[in-house]
Amino acid sequence: MPDPNSSGAATPRVRFAPSPTGFLHVGSARTFIFNWLYARHNHGTMVLRLDDTDIERNTETSVQSIFEGLRWLGLDWDEEVKQSERLDLHRQAAAAIFAKGLAYRDFTPAHASDDEHSSSQGAWLFNPGMRELSREESGRRADAGEPFALRYRVPRGGGRILRFVDGVYGEQQKLADEVEDFALLRSDGMPTYHLASCVDDADLRISHIIRGQDHLTNTFKHLLIFEGLGAPTPQFAHLPLLMAPDGAKLSKRKHGPVVSVTTYRDAGFLPQAFINFLCLLGWSPKNDREFLSLDEIRDLFTLDGVNRANAVVNFTNDDPFDAKAVWLNAEHIRALPVDELSDNLRPFFEQAGFHPSPEKVLAVAPLIRERIKLLRDAVSAADFFFLDQLAPYDAAELIPQKGDAALARRVLETAQQVLAVTPFDHDSLDKALREAAASLGLKAGPMFQPIRVAVCGRKNAPPLFETMVVLGRDVCLDRIRQAEEGLRSLG
Repeated sequence: MPDPNSSGAATPRVRFAPSPTGFLHVGSARTFIFNWLYARHNHGTMVLRLDDTDIERNTETSVQSIFEGLRWLGLDWDEEVKQSERLDLHRQAAAAIFAKGLAYRDFTPAHASDDEHSSSQGAWLFNPGMRELSREESGRRADAGEPFALRYRVPRGGGRILRFVDGVYGEQQKLADEVEDFALLRSDGMPTYHLASCVDDADLRISHIIRGQDHLTNTFKHLLIFEGLGAPTPQFAHLPLLMAPDGAKLSKRKHGPVVSVTTYRDAGFLPQAFINFLCLLGWSPKNDREFLSLDEIRDLFTLDGVNRANAVVNFTNDDPFDAKAVWLNAEHIRALPVDELSDNLRPFFEQAGFHPSPEKVLAVAPLIRERIKLLRDAVSAADFFFLDQLAPYDAAELIPQKGDAALARRVLETAQQVLAVTPFDHDSLDKALREAAASLGLKAGPMFQPIRVAVCGRKNAPPLFETMVVLGRDVCLDRIRQAEEGLRSLG
């Protein structure tokens, strides 16, 4: 039995082959990531192949959406091809298979436009009248312009068993008699998924096909095509599916934006956190850790770690994101160097209408990194740093617990006097305001709360002294004066 983690050659060649019929699905993104990890772990080649032969469903918008999602992930590829530019190769391969007697023309109107989904017609396996049609009669009808589908002549009788060893699910087998005579070419001459995929895999010398478990049953047909092409059969590994909380397969049609990669990007996930999350949906590192850098995942990744059980993405109508995904994102935010965090935060501030300088964002980033789980949370956590005028707040929040408006006013009056003459750095502010609290007979809490609310507009805010330094003396004094005036209305 071949080792599924061995390339079987000097270096493996893997491919990711999305069909541009919509946005980049999170399941497709995971397939891309697993292929990338396998290639990079084994020093192999990553091929991006756009399976764009479904003319009726493919759109340029979908193509751009897929590339947009892949670029956000930040993972590279070594070669890029478009299946639609290889149609002559597919048709030549079909002709070669036909010439070997391994395929036949099916002129039956009911089947003439059939594609690879003919197995959905119940127990239909083949049409004896078409399968047994003489080459002469078949050629005559084709020359007369009668439309036909070209079907693979699956071996019948003899009890032949089709076998392969899957890198995840182990040994698989099926009687050839149970496989229908599937289409290679449709009646319009376009290749089916089965033919185009296998021909390209053979031509691109793909050594390992790593794809979703929903393709596992297709593999028996693909074994026959590789045999018909006279090409080496790649090693296969099928990945468990991603499921919704209700047990349904995660789908674009049913679950909408929650399965789109760009939804996570726009909400403020870091790509490395999203990759970390997707990898844990169906793969387990041997060290059982969950928070992992991309380099760690790449070094640890093997097909042995891929689970057979389907993975559930937990979300609700009120919260579209899995709690583990959000937790991992928060962990990655905290681990990110401040300059990188700043670069990631700036677009979210700008989208909210703020246009702070890079230096200002760099100063704010370390103050809020422990307070946000998604990058978009930074807007609500740090808006007061960028506002010329604070949003209205309840003046009663300025009053310390077990205090009154008069006490809050004394605190703010004292704070103005102290801040007007104190050097505006963390240690000086800390020392001066603690001494002021002692002079008023107060502990730090009742002293700092009115000041915090005055300068931030809320009780829950980043560390006070660091915040004041970033805001600057003039802004702090102006906001404290306004807060004091607001207290006058409370008596």
